[in-house]
Amino acid sequence: MSGVSVDHVVSVIVLLAAIVLFVGLFDQTLTAAVNYQYNTTTAKECDNLIDEILLTNAPPLSGAPSWFGMQDSALATYNLDPFSLMRLDSIAEAPISYQKTGQTYSAITTSPENYLLYPYSDMITYSTALGLLGLQSTYGFQLSLTPTVNVAITEVSTNPLNFSVTARGTGFPLAYATVNYLLIPVSLNGNCPAFETIAGQMGSIQTNVLGQASKSFSNFHPSQGLTFAFVAFVYLDGVAGIGYYVNSPVGSQSIIPFLDPLSTMSVTLANSNDVQLTSTNAVSMNYNTTFIFESGNYAFEETSLASSHSSGSVTSGPGNQPVTLSISSYTPGILVIAYENTDNNGIVLMPWGFSSLGFSLKFGGTPINQGWVATDIRQVEINSVSYQATLSLWSTQSHGGFGGLV
Repeated sequence: MSGVSVDHVVSVIVLLAAIVLFVGLFDQTLTAAVNYQYNTTTAKECDNLIDEILLTNAPPLSGAPSWFGMQDSALATYNLDPFSLMRLDSIAEAPISYQKTGQTYSAITTSPENYLLYPYSDMITYSTALGLLGLQSTYGFQLSLTPTVNVAITEVSTNPLNFSVTARGTGFPLAYATVNYLLIPVSLNGNCPAFETIAGQMGSIQTNVLGQASKSFSNFHPSQGLTFAFVAFVYLDGVAGIGYYVNSPVGSQSIIPFLDPLSTMSVTLANSNDVQLTSTNAVSMNYNTTFIFESGNYAFEETSLASSHSSGSVTSGPGNQPVTLSISSYTPGILVIAYENTDNNGIVLMPWGFSSLGFSLKFGGTPINQGWVATDIRQVEINSVSYQATLSLWSTQSHGGFGGLV
């Protein structure tokens, strides 16, 4: 091969290498541009969608929803409806079945001292929300609601009964905040628990520079015949949070409240021995109830329920039916259930209105392994309690770039 031919071959090889390199660089540049365009579109959609969800009035509480929104129509913007939120299918915990109602319930929380259990038959599911928002086959999302203020309450001593209250915002203590508190004493007399009234069980204190406060009740000494719950509202300059503490239950049997569809304004009280499977033993549990609500300026007020079953007993075993308890209004608050029998006693709290116990919620899909995820945040209020609403959004469509798939 002559020198000219060799030079020609080398030139062709260099040219081809240059073309391949140029195409690769062009493909990378185009891929980055396409990615940027799609990610920008997703980010804009996220910004629009979170406002659409939060500012659209919540649908009626009865029947299947014909639109998806969370705004409380009676209040200013970014105030969410506390009852509509209770219909959202939580992804935090596994569902619970109760044979005596034939229902499966979504569980936002199922600790021994508090419950929020709602029937799937009246739930707003993720797939329903996607359809109502017109997002099928285009986007997936997850909406989380988290209290802005974390209120932690611990029992420091029992004689006298003393509590420590700590309030923190997002990364900082809530210093010099007002704490409105309520102690709920319950006497256990071997028959039906009784809610007691003592001097100083309600009042206000203030946190220090570290966001901490303490409250002592020198006239109340818990014992085998006395138990209690304690709730506190903490607020400062329009930011508010709520916390609670319940004395440890005795025994493994209790009362479990299952919400009925909100339109019925009722709660089913079950003997825990029948959940998840119906017990073969007939064991009765006596109970009594009261209702706590915020009466204005973050203060608590206690009232009795106007229900024929506000106190009584729930018996486990075949043929023994649960008790249906009526709630007379859509005033958000806390249903307090005290219970006892020979070997068991305690107090259970149930929120009537999503924010009444400061619960968190995750609703929707999971953003894990979804590629690029856009996130947007809004500050909202739910019945005077401050929350942070976070929306994560991702595209469920594939998109192609030059020379490959992006």
